[in-house]
Amino acid sequence: MKSIVITGTSTGIGFDASRALVALGYRVYGSVRTAADAERVKAALGETFVPLLFDVTDSAAVTSAADRVRADLDAENLAALVNNAGIAPTGPLAHQPFDEIRRIFEVNVFGLLGVTRAFLPLLGARRDAPHPRGRIVNISSLAGRLVFPLAGAYAASKHAVEALSDALRRELMQYSINVSAIEPGTIRTEIWDKFEASSVDKRYASTDYARAAAAMPDLVRADVARGDPVGKVTAAICEAIEARHPRARYVLTKRWALPRWLPAHFLDREITKRMKLR
Repeated sequence: MKSIVITGTSTGIGFDASRALVALGYRVYGSVRTAADAERVKAALGETFVPLLFDVTDSAAVTSAADRVRADLDAENLAALVNNAGIAPTGPLAHQPFDEIRRIFEVNVFGLLGVTRAFLPLLGARRDAPHPRGRIVNISSLAGRLVFPLAGAYAASKHAVEALSDALRRELMQYSINVSAIEPGTIRTEIWDKFEASSVDKRYASTDYARAAAAMPDLVRADVARGDPVGKVTAAICEAIEARHPRARYVLTKRWALPRWLPAHFLDREITKRMKLR
C-alpha cells in the first residue's frame, strides 16, 4: 500500500484530500494538533488514515512523526507529501501585530520547509533511494500572485511558498522528485468560519483602516458565496500525485489572469475602491 503524508487534516482541504486519497487506496498519515481531532478524523476516514499529532512549527514533534512514518515504511518511499497546513490572519501592515505576522510565516513558510526537510529522505532524496521517488505538493493560493490590502502578510507568505516550490522543484530534479504548487482562489471551507470569528476583535477600529476592516466580513462573505467547492482542490492534489507528468503549477482560478495585464495604478485604484480604502 502506498503512503502519503498530509499536513493540516482536521478540516477543509486537508480532510477532503485525505478522504479522497484513502478512497483511492492510499494509507494517509495526516497531521492534526489535538488528540480529539485525531480520534474524530480517524473515526470518519477509517483504518488507513493514521493521525500524526504535531504542529508544523514544532520541530521536535515533526521529527518524531517522520521517525514514526519511517518505521512503518520499511525502506519504501513515501508516494507524496502534501503541505497543506496554513493560517490566514488579516490586518493592515501598518498595525498588524508583529507576533501575528511572525506566526503566519512560522506556519506557512518555515513550517512548510521544516516538514519538507524532515520527510525528504522518506521521499527518496538520496542517491541510493529505491524507485519510484515521491512527490511534493504545496498548497499555495491566488494570494501568491495577487495581493489584496489587509492580507499583505498572508500574501507575502504565499509568495514565499511559490518561491520555495520553484527552488525545491529545481533542486530535487537530481532525485526525480516532482514538486507542484496548487493555487486555489476562494474555496468554501471552515477557514472562513475562523475568519468571521477573528474579524470582530476591533483591533483596528481606532485606526485609519477602521472602515476597510469593518467592510471585510461582508466582502469575504460575498467572495465565499462565489467560491469553488473544496473538491476542486482535492482533484488537483490527486492529479499532482498520480499524473505521469504532474504540472509545476495547478492554477485553479482565472481571477489572476486579467490583473497581471492591467496597469498597476489602475489595479490599485479598483482594489482600494472595492475595499473601502478610498
